[in-house]
Amino acid sequence: MNKEFAFETLAVRAGQERSQFGEHSEALYLTSSFVFESAAQAAARFSGEEPGNVYARFTNPTVTMFTDRLAALEGAEGCVATASGMAAILATAMALLKAGDHVVASQSIFGATQQLFGNILGKFGVTTSFVVGTEPAAFRAALANNTKLVFIETPSNPLTEVFDIAAIAEVAHAAGALLAVDNCFCTPALQRPLEFGADLVIHSATKYLDGQGRVLGGAVLGKSALTDEVFKFLRTTGPTLSAFNAWIILKGLETLKIRMQAQSASALAIAQWLEAQPQVQRVFYPGLASHPQHALAMRQQAGGGAILSFEVKGGREAAWRVVDQCKLLSITANLGDTKSTITHPSSTTHGRITAEARAAAGIKEGLLRIAVGLEAVSDITADLARGLHPSGRLQLK
Repeated sequence: MNKEFAFETLAVRAGQERSQFGEHSEALYLTSSFVFESAAQAAARFSGEEPGNVYARFTNPTVTMFTDRLAALEGAEGCVATASGMAAILATAMALLKAGDHVVASQSIFGATQQLFGNILGKFGVTTSFVVGTEPAAFRAALANNTKLVFIETPSNPLTEVFDIAAIAEVAHAAGALLAVDNCFCTPALQRPLEFGADLVIHSATKYLDGQGRVLGGAVLGKSALTDEVFKFLRTTGPTLSAFNAWIILKGLETLKIRMQAQSASALAIAQWLEAQPQVQRVFYPGLASHPQHALAMRQQAGGGAILSFEVKGGREAAWRVVDQCKLLSITANLGDTKSTITHPSSTTHGRITAEARAAAGIKEGLLRIAVGLEAVSDITADLARGLHPSGRLQLK
């Protein structure tokens, strides 16, 4: 499909392939394998001489429709779908790195991502340096002769720090390294990292791409020369996105921009409300003028996004009181849902990393993260007010 169409049009039309039955909605192909017309065709399909479906571990029409549509939205040449967002990061690392290689990553990344780079990949001879990501010079200082990959997520989880993609890309490329950007928080509806010089974009499609908390999925996007290598890894090892999950996320993409715009607007209003609450020490949201990287965010993003964090006075006890008094917000670490969620990062999403690593990343015991959904702003703030009120009773679980 012509990629010159507007984002909204690509979100509902790109990648669609109709079968002989002429279905209007994209078909769901639930099959493990595909039948060939002849032995010669089977050989040609397996060798890659003839395009087409072979085996659902690495080829499926529904998955292809999803990857083609997401590639159109991100402006990418290639896209590989994976079983989850973490599978996308793992596939990228295993496909493009080898023993003896070095990675420079922001210290402000998702806890599981930090575990992957800091611990698991280390077992295979890949070393990682974690740096303060808000200063491109920190990445430059950490580069070594064997640095092959620079990895960031922007905005970061959970403090919504915003990193200068173009500046970090310039630093990485000068050293011969690739830049991968986790675009989970913004999605291509608000930010397209490839346009700022990133080599790869990574998604947890579980989040906003689906948008309703239904299934797991991930994706890696970029130039075909890079995504082809990731595909080779996936074909052999199988961290594959199922056809059903691809179909669900494909339909989620149709409303992506509408949801992101609405949820971002609500997040801004809630962040502004939180800044006025005496029990709140600080609010972290890129759309606020008080955010340290607000100007950069407004240049790099089409909105502030739907994630905000705030630090309450009184540490963990006060933070848990806010969580336990919520009757509307879902107490879960997932995000990107139409239903708003709240979590205490220090004891959930970042609970497996060391206390020192949490402190270095600025994740304090009083910090809470909200993923704003589509409920009324007034209902969300009323739910938060119950726990922020000094008379709210602590109910530790």
